[in-house]
Amino acid sequence: MSSKNQKRFANRIPHLVSEMNKEVMSLSTFKVWFTDTEKRTPKKPLPEIKPDLTEFLKYSDEIKVIWFGHSTFLLNLLGKIILVDPVFSNNAAPVTFFAKRFQPPVLKLEELPPIDIIIISHDHYDHLDKETMKFFAKKMGKTKILTALGVGAHLTSWGIKKDTISEFDWWQGTKIAGIEFIATPAQHFSGRNLHDRNRTLWSSWVIITEKHKLYFSGDSGYDIHFKEIGNKYGPFDIAFMENGQYNEKWKAVHSMPHESVQAYFDLKAKRFFPVHWGMFVLSLHSWREPVDELLRLSKERGVNIVTPILGEIVTVNDNYQNKHWWLSYE
Repeated sequence: MSSKNQKRFANRIPHLVSEMNKEVMSLSTFKVWFTDTEKRTPKKPLPEIKPDLTEFLKYSDEIKVIWFGHSTFLLNLLGKIILVDPVFSNNAAPVTFFAKRFQPPVLKLEELPPIDIIIISHDHYDHLDKETMKFFAKKMGKTKILTALGVGAHLTSWGIKKDTISEFDWWQGTKIAGIEFIATPAQHFSGRNLHDRNRTLWSSWVIITEKHKLYFSGDSGYDIHFKEIGNKYGPFDIAFMENGQYNEKWKAVHSMPHESVQAYFDLKAKRFFPVHWGMFVLSLHSWREPVDELLRLSKERGVNIVTPILGEIVTVNDNYQNKHWWLSYE
């Protein structure tokens, strides 16, 4: 289980984040942040495909997925439609001029199919979006929300009914329509302002059907939990792995590319689907560096990567033909 002290949650190494903050909140970091910004956003809109939802919604024994950029993706599992970390507003920060989207979502909220389950990994703005969740508050129907301990308080304050929300500690979960959902550890932190740091839990997620196993990393620095999860629940057919917004100064909470690849092996995953990149600027690297590095590492270490175009319907099987679409973009 997670560690909680004085109503605040902690990582396996309790002082990891506080020690990191001393390095991150430095004058040199702020200086670099506001300079040398040219390559952090693409010079033209990224390619996208308007998904055929009729095709996507057809029942299948295989996993179907549509990626919207960053960590937002839509799953069809055994006919159940699952939306992960939905962020559809124009920015991913408490102020509108920061972390603006590269381009509008490939589908508007009004165009989404009925959602059976929403998974939320933690309460940071690029994973928990108030505007998006207030939309769902008006259209929930039978939608269930699965999240980590404490996050439900945000949701109820935005109008979502408490009885639709289920919160879990690490290694806890539930089963819905033959699909098992388990909240698993991550090495990160939480909070939406200066006063609520670590008052809610952060998590990764394991999803299991009779035929398939999926893993979603949420946000996490590299630690022993990846191997623990792999030993307990692996091998995984696909791992949706954080691969972006990293920096050596905050590697404690966001894995560097080589660490994400090692985590993929620790998890015993068969496919690496990079998320947490391709839509917002939340770090100092160029927008395409994360996937360039992943491609390089995949060739060195034999990683089976899945890098679809925004909106593309991916059926997770051996027939999927990978695309390196970003190579022609600056």
